[in-house]
Amino acid sequence: MLKTRQCLLGIRSFLGVTSRIWSFILYILRKHLRTIIQYQTVRYDTLPLSPISRNRLNAVKRKILVLDLDETLIHSHHDGVLRPTVRPGTPPDFILKVVIDKHPVRFFVHKRPHVDFFLEVVSQWYELVVFTASMEIYGSAVADKLDNNRDILKRRYYRQHCTLDLGSYIKDLSVVHSDLSSIVILDNSPGAYRSHPDNAIPIKSWFSDPSDTALLNLLPMLDALSQRNLSCWQRASPNHTYQEARFCIQMQVDGGFSRHFYSFFFFNLTQHKLQSIITAYGINFLCIFFKWLICETSG
Repeated sequence: MLKTRQCLLGIRSFLGVTSRIWSFILYILRKHLRTIIQYQTVRYDTLPLSPISRNRLNAVKRKILVLDLDETLIHSHHDGVLRPTVRPGTPPDFILKVVIDKHPVRFFVHKRPHVDFFLEVVSQWYELVVFTASMEIYGSAVADKLDNNRDILKRRYYRQHCTLDLGSYIKDLSVVHSDLSSIVILDNSPGAYRSHPDNAIPIKSWFSDPSDTALLNLLPMLDALSQRNLSCWQRASPNHTYQEARFCIQMQVDGGFSRHFYSFFFFNLTQHKLQSIITAYGINFLCIFFKWLICETSG
């Protein structure tokens, strides 16, 4: 009887230890899996077009993608000012020497991860326009560095083209083109495009995170939009314009697993040329689905 009791106690202790070890293994695996999913980047191949496809694409008028600079494509700080968001000792990608009010100022500029590849790809789909609230002498120098003699950032607008309202600069897209249905703006500051919220795609402000993949994650969405008439959002449903798409993009900015799955979904969508699925009602369904997905993966 005593041996049986000791045997049962031994089995119980063994099962208890095994259960704790298994729980610890699951905790480690779950933690690493979430880390991998959070920073996994969707590979977006750009295959060469056939001559027929290239001719057809050239015959179609390209839409305009308006790009902000600071905290969207780059981050900079000048002499004597090291923002706490920049890690001390982080080397800049390039240094600009600019004369402002007769005083020489050096700007240390950090490029957002993957910005060169992003510009190379989207320049094949859109006419690129730089629109920054910075002074022209600074913004022009930054744009020259990003362009790198590729002639893809030829059109540029600066602070003097903005409207000053209550101390903030607002970008009027009608200055760029009169047909607003052909313009998309990518900007980290909602206040900058508050006159044209339906034309905006939000992006998280970037300062120094080397693992940032926001620009890469936007490529499938921009690919899909480049092949659609932007005004179809208003025609499809008067009550639902870009807000649904922007909501999904915002979840891409804030979420981990949702960002990966969203990009993967649009990657397959564009690869199989199924953009017709992206209607106002389809986006509503996606929003509901991703809300559920975030709740499931955050638990």
